[in-house]
Amino acid sequence: MKRSERMEPVQQVLEGAEQTRARELGDGQKRLAEAEAKLTELSTYHGEYLQTYRQRAEDGTGITKLRDFQAFLARLEQAISQQEKIVATAREAVAAQRRNWQGAARQVKAVESVVDRWRRDEVKAGERRDQKETDERAQQAASRGRGSTEAR
Repeated sequence: MKRSERMEPVQQVLEGAEQTRARELGDGQKRLAEAEAKLTELSTYHGEYLQTYRQRAEDGTGITKLRDFQAFLARLEQAISQQEKIVATAREAVAAQRRNWQGAARQVKAVESVVDRWRRDEVKAGERRDQKETDERAQQAASRGRGSTEAR
């Protein structure tokens, strides 16, 4: 078995690992996008609710209702803070997954490079072997040709 053929299982394993890392990266990016969308949604809702609170305060809404608004705004701010942490964690995860995928891709590329070089070497060796055989046959034919003309 040729060296390049012996490396095929290794190459397949590394390619599978790279594909797994790529899927994990894609899943992480999807989770990050969802977390960012939720953060945007919460921030937008907070802004709208804050505007409503200010409008009601100007209109003279009762103190109890304003306190309820303030309490709800505080809960929204807390939810935004938690969501920001989730987004930061998701970004870190995506960065780590990207590094893992890039590392796996580098391994695949390195093995592919080695296998390609080995295949080229094997082809050259085969061509040299074929050329040597051709030269030997030509030499033998020439020797037989000289031998039969010398016998005459």
